[in-house]
Amino acid sequence: MRVVLIGASGMVGQGVLRACLKARDVTEIILIGRRAPPGYADPRLRIFTVPDLNAFEASDAVFANVDACFFCVGVTSFGMSEAAYRAVTYDLTLHVAQQLLARSHGMTMVYVSGAGADSSGQGKTMWARVRGQTENALQRLGFRQVAIFRPSAIIPEDGIQSRTASYRWLYSVLKPLLALARRISPASVLTTGIIGDAMLNAVRRGVPHAILKPADIYRLAMGQ
Repeated sequence: MRVVLIGASGMVGQGVLRACLKARDVTEIILIGRRAPPGYADPRLRIFTVPDLNAFEASDAVFANVDACFFCVGVTSFGMSEAAYRAVTYDLTLHVAQQLLARSHGMTMVYVSGAGADSSGQGKTMWARVRGQTENALQRLGFRQVAIFRPSAIIPEDGIQSRTASYRWLYSVLKPLLALARRISPASVLTTGIIGDAMLNAVRRGVPHAILKPADIYRLAMGQ
């Protein structure tokens, strides 16, 4: 399996990268981002440093015949105008997706969205509306399969941390509560490892429907 991973330096992206490195059936991992994530060395890694993803072009031959793209890029909408948030959420995602699809027509797109995204694309909440519009646009592009992950609470594992300072603080405060909630309901509170395993299984086995909520992601990771 040859995969493209975008956003490998983020919390979810790090979890996906570690899952890929552990998977014997992943033969090549193509990382695209502004910087290479530190601390990883594996002969299957191919790193493409792209200072501006809006200018990304999938012209290199390595992007031909890719099996899947794991798109883990995301920003908080706090303090952003709708135009600015749309530029980094909708416009950037669609640009990269179209570039990759032009080289690999049979690929699976796995997109990390968020719980509460608005599939109607018409709701009052700005971030949810833009996320929903992005999800809908990806499904219209013609990928072999689109899997949209909508996680809510996520527990980082193995020293993984969010790049956002406020999120790091929040996770440190809520960690005991999240751990308790996970023991009570493991299908509602996910881990970075579970999300990574679920993404790989989405490519291996397919998904029952495009929109995957926390319980769907958990079952997919467990092979159910």
